[in-house]
Amino acid sequence: NRACQIHPNIFTEKTKQELVERLNKLDASTKPLWGKMNAPQMLAHLNVAYEMLYDGIHKKPRAFMRFILKAMVKPTVCGPKPYPKNSRTAPQFIIADERDFEKEKARLTAYLDKVVAEGGSAFEGRESNSFGRLTADEWNTMFYKHADHHLTQFGV
Repeated sequence: NRACQIHPNIFTEKTKQELVERLNKLDASTKPLWGKMNAPQMLAHLNVAYEMLYDGIHKKPRAFMRFILKAMVKPTVCGPKPYPKNSRTAPQFIIADERDFEKEKARLTAYLDKVVAEGGSAFEGRESNSFGRLTADEWNTMFYKHADHHLTQFGV
């Protein structure tokens, strides 16, 4: 699968460390180069994908909506092309309230640790709330591309 060749492997300690180094260049007052979110909201936004996977606090879409998401959204989210700036997001990913920067950063780092600890093989065929079963490469692309997009948004 080409996705693995395009994006660094989020299931490795090396890639996790690279992401954490980028996170460590942020603070609560870091301004985005585009978009409406502040830095704490962006971290909370990144945490939503991991909340869906690990915490069960977001409802699974109904069958028809999952069909639409799988057909229309999955190729963008799990595919190789970068996200366009200011692209729309799903309602559960919209963070409108204020968040605590350090708390959200710690949560994201803990989720990244968990993904590395489980390893890519644990994600092969694993169910996504929105897209059904994904390959480890698709999970990798989804997680890494999303983090990279928003860290780039904040200039790190």
